[in-house]
Amino acid sequence: MKERMTRLRAVRKLIKNNRIESQENLLGLLHQEGFVVTQATLSRDLKLLKVGKISDGDTGYFYSLPGEEEQREAERAYINDFLRGYISIDWSGNMVVIKTYSGHSDAVALAVDTLGLDDVLGTIAGRDNTVFVCLREGITGEDFLNRMRESIPEL
Repeated sequence: MKERMTRLRAVRKLIKNNRIESQENLLGLLHQEGFVVTQATLSRDLKLLKVGKISDGDTGYFYSLPGEEEQREAERAYINDFLRGYISIDWSGNMVVIKTYSGHSDAVALAVDTLGLDDVLGTIAGRDNTVFVCLREGITGEDFLNRMRESIPEL
């Protein structure tokens, strides 16, 4: 299966170059491009990309991407949430633990997810002040931290 970021780029390209009215249509186009994806995964991808449906004023609705400025603004908001909420980052093997200020674990986990790092399999936000990040096999905590610093130079 192709990587998440490759799939997200394909979704952007398909929406940009086609009039797509439903997830079913988009799933079909993705399958033609060689992506094996479920409707639930596609739904999460659309949310992550901030895809909306707009009216054509006549026959119905179709998917639309936000402008580049809106995307940068949204990404900056997630980065600010991360910076505001995290205390420390440590790791063992392919498991990273991010300690957060009380009540910030959800926002920090969402920020990590939103950055769309290929090395991250997933995050789990603790109830209050810890985020666990599971990395792909062979990726170290140091690799993760370096990639985070590429996305968040202030880190």
